Amino acid sequence: MKIDLSGKLALVTGSAAGIGLATVKGLAGAGASVIVSSRHEANVRDAEAAVRKAVPGAQVQGFVGDLSNDAGCEALVKAHPRVDILVNNLGVFAQEDFFSIPDSEWLRFFETNVMSGVRLSRAYAGAMVKQGWGRIVFISSESGLNIPSDMIHYGMTKTAQIAVARGLAKRLAGTGVTVNSVLPGPTLSEGVEAMLKDEVAKTGQSIEEVAAAFVQQHRASSIIRRAASVDEVANMVVYACSQQASATTGAALRVDGGVVDTIA
Repeated sequence: MKIDLSGKLALVTGSAAGIGLATVKGLAGAGASVIVSSRHEANVRDAEAAVRKAVPGAQVQGFVGDLSNDAGCEALVKAHPRVDILVNNLGVFAQEDFFSIPDSEWLRFFETNVMSGVRLSRAYAGAMVKQGWGRIVFISSESGLNIPSDMIHYGMTKTAQIAVARGLAKRLAGTGVTVNSVLPGPTLSEGVEAMLKDEVAKTGQSIEEVAAAFVQQHRASSIIRRAASVDEVANMVVYACSQQASATTGAALRVDGGVVDTIA
């Protein structure tokens, strides 16, 4: 299968690192022009350079802004009024006990993880419908199905993303615009590496070994028995954005290594 996204413009939010950056590289490698975004200027510039290094000749632009609020989303849409592909990847996560999480954190997680995607999908879907083609992907998580007891506020937002993606897919039925969610399992992104860095220092093991031990302890149902790479997740996202995925919509596409113990 050769995925060709030449002539398409793709926006990936929260794409200065991790799954977001890997997705940008994958989309650029398939021929799409890409927009990377982050709150920090230096991170955007570094991401642009990383994409150009990975994909010589890539057409890449950057946007600097905070998409966890309405003003930031409006500024992005003003700067880039039309996209063909929208990947709602922006997200925050943290391990915290339910009884210690204040209202402000619940609201911050919801605004960042859910409302950023809602606002941008609302802004961009109309033009996609008019042209008869478009792709919207929400980067959810297996935690949206298998709510972690130590990240309940995070799991809540990931469930919400799955619901929004499914409902929006139905709302856009027959338009040529597909909407899906992608559900990674434990993934060796920079964020996970930061979470596990103390254990790496303590044990002297590699980050891959520590991540595998974490998966086996905290996600014992994992079939691959390790953390996925960001590229493994990005491969699914790129497929969902492709011409070939035209009959895939309203789906929750799992890249969870088998963590969610179900055949459906």
